[in-house]
Amino acid sequence: MSTPHTQVVNWAGNVTFGSPRVHRPRTLDELRRTVRDSTRIRALGSGHSFNLVADSDHDLVRLDGLPTEIGIDAEASTVTVSAGTRYAELVTALDGRGFALANLASLPHISVAGSCATGTHGSGDDQRCLSAAVRAVELVGPDGDLAWLSRDADPEVFPGAVVALGALGVVTRLSLEIEPAFEMSQRVRVGVPLDEVADHVDDVFSAAYSVSLFTDWRGEGSVWLKHRTDRPAGAWNGGRPARRPMHPVPGMPLGASTEQMGAVGPWHERLPHFRPELEPSAGEELQSEFYVPRELAGAAFAALRGIGHLVAPALHIAEVRTVRADDLWLSPAHGRDCVTFHFTWLKDPEAVAPVLAAVEERLLPLGARPHWGKLTTMAAPDIAAGYERAADFERLMHGLDPSGKFRNAFVDGLFPRA
Repeated sequence: MSTPHTQVVNWAGNVTFGSPRVHRPRTLDELRRTVRDSTRIRALGSGHSFNLVADSDHDLVRLDGLPTEIGIDAEASTVTVSAGTRYAELVTALDGRGFALANLASLPHISVAGSCATGTHGSGDDQRCLSAAVRAVELVGPDGDLAWLSRDADPEVFPGAVVALGALGVVTRLSLEIEPAFEMSQRVRVGVPLDEVADHVDDVFSAAYSVSLFTDWRGEGSVWLKHRTDRPAGAWNGGRPARRPMHPVPGMPLGASTEQMGAVGPWHERLPHFRPELEPSAGEELQSEFYVPRELAGAAFAALRGIGHLVAPALHIAEVRTVRADDLWLSPAHGRDCVTFHFTWLKDPEAVAPVLAAVEERLLPLGARPHWGKLTTMAAPDIAAGYERAADFERLMHGLDPSGKFRNAFVDGLFPRA
């Protein structure tokens, strides 16, 4: 099914996609025909990117009309899931069968395929990007053909096929690693001095299975500690315990936040910051995020503390998390453990632009890589130059899509056509 001349905007409303046609096929065969017959086409997930990574000046295709598939292979410890499925749907189905994902993003309402294509992550010293849980991926190629690439069968190219920015084909299914379900509790410590976190990064971020620091960069923050009940907790206990439940953004209603105060509950009701069963409203915000090498976390803290007076007035909130290294060619955590610095900005592009430039002026010399789906002022060639396997990805892209059917202006900027 195709809808002509329909303007589509992203979740935050700051991007209007340029495609004159939006397709929403109901069957895999219909999707394959649509891809085959299109000159250029891009897949659009849940629309939670804040830039033009998913844009198209030709055709867009949405996959949420395809049949939902959630197939568990208990012996292989994997789940095969249709690409348009959102994590909020997947986690409920998994937990009902006694299984879990090791990690989740803050917001569970994002699509599985879109999250993996852009290197989206949660937090935890031992936790990699969500993309690193992918064991296999199915793609519709430029002629409408199906290709199934797996880590086991295609070890030479598979690391380039997951965080792929939609440039290799339309992803239809992914196979993800799963494990037995577990329980967690969540506690918040408030009034934590930023200098303490900067001086004791390892202590703070190893204090729980998943840890997040929320701050406005003016001096203090709150640290969210998500403990697995089957693993020991760390010893750090800076600041003071929160006396009531918190929202990550001060002053916002608490109803959407996952349960805190040490109450034990299922993994999927504690790992995200926001409840999977509640549909979030449209985002009145903009976002940027930068992955900094773990060993330079202290320098990044000092740099941002120095401009806290500039950053705070443009913020809803900032968040700091940790991400373990992976081997995916275009993952922002490729080859290095990272501390990530996330900024949820006010929805005021003119006010945000100079502040974002000031942040980048301080973080980019530290080797920061921007999140693929969020706002940056970096030039595309400079972004690509930060990835050691960029040339390998470019060769893979040419091999799987020689005519450039799945390219767009975003991809062309990173990897110019020959």
